[in-house]
Amino acid sequence: MSAPLVVSIPHRLGREEAVRRLKTGLGRAAASIPVMQVEEERWSGDSMSFRIRALGQIATGQVDVSDDQVKVQVVLPWLLQRFAEMAQATIRKRGQLLLTKDERK
Repeated sequence: MSAPLVVSIPHRLGREEAVRRLKTGLGRAAASIPVMQVEEERWSGDSMSFRIRALGQIATGQVDVSDDQVKVQVVLPWLLQRFAEMAQATIRKRGQLLLTKDERK
């Protein structure tokens, strides 16, 4: 098993607002990536475990929300390891958009 891919995304929303935005926005964010499908998303407090399918492969992970950052850990199967840098950049970009977008506009 490979080491998990870890992405930390800072935010200024506070824990409750960050969790709320992630719960409502993760499905939309995942739907915008055509080669990826969320198969399972399970929240327990401020943490979420998930399982996704990409290019026929299963990846699992964990999202932990704190007062000032979101930490995403994803374990990629060996066939998806070659896409690790691209996945890391995509997670960071989509996460920052979700956690910084002002929804009142």
